Amino acid sequence: MDVGNHSTILEFILLGLSADPHVQALLFVLFLVTYLLTLMGNLSILLVIRTDSHLHTPMYFFLSDLSFLDFCFSSATLPKLLESLLSQKKIISVKDCMAQVFFLLDSGSTEACLLTVMAYDRCVAICHPLLYDQMMSNQLCKGLAWGSWVLGFLDALINILLAMNLDFCENQSIPHYSCELPSLFPLSCSDVSTSFAVMLCSTLLRGLGTCVLIVFSYTLIVSTILSIRSSTGKSKAFSTCSSHLTAVLLFYGSAFLRYVMPISSSPLELIFSVQYSVVTPLVNPFIYSLKNNEVKAALRRNLRKYLQYF
Repeated sequence: MDVGNHSTILEFILLGLSADPHVQALLFVLFLVTYLLTLMGNLSILLVIRTDSHLHTPMYFFLSDLSFLDFCFSSATLPKLLESLLSQKKIISVKDCMAQVFFLLDSGSTEACLLTVMAYDRCVAICHPLLYDQMMSNQLCKGLAWGSWVLGFLDALINILLAMNLDFCENQSIPHYSCELPSLFPLSCSDVSTSFAVMLCSTLLRGLGTCVLIVFSYTLIVSTILSIRSSTGKSKAFSTCSSHLTAVLLFYGSAFLRYVMPISSSPLELIFSVQYSVVTPLVNPFIYSLKNNEVKAALRRNLRKYLQYF
């Protein structure tokens, strides 16, 4: 489908985070450092899990998927944001805007599914430790991971196909640093009720559906942990879930509020967007590395190995 055939305008103007040149320069440095740290952190997690045989388990298989997803998530927005902060003309073509919408939806939907799968993995590990290897087979892990990617793709595809049929013929200014569906609806002179309803339903279905599954998994986990008599055992069981729970709260809290709150072009929307599309991909690898002794041990082993090599 050619988006240009459905639009009387060919480009949008991204108003970004600030119009002050001095603030833009500061933001450019801040987001450049953030992007580099995000790439380094997630690529380090991917490399360590791939090269260290001690981490070839279902938990770290899903973690490597999450790291790759966060790498893609941040790359969907930050490069264009950095370009806009340096450029006088903060424009993006309609086609590029739609592509950005698709990749943001795809990454966000897939991450919601993947975090749910990771909650199930932790539930099996704590509630059925003796059957863990049998229940979390390689075939099942791959199926759950691929299922997350397919569901995310289909969710993004349905929303973007409807968005591509919208006509944009009035205001070209997007009060945002990236293209997201809630920011595009006010710019359309077409009837957006169907597209808005589908976006809202898919957000609620994806958000509430995965939240319910995560809460159910953690209800079983907490129940099992409380039945453990040893305080050491309780602490160890909880520590295996703390990183995942932190990642869930960071992602769901900001993403859900961004997509269900009224469209008001408020600074609060930008804060929520920055948190789930910029901050979350940055902190996830540090959450999992700083709170996980196995990952820290693997990082030390790989670091010693590379230092000896050089």
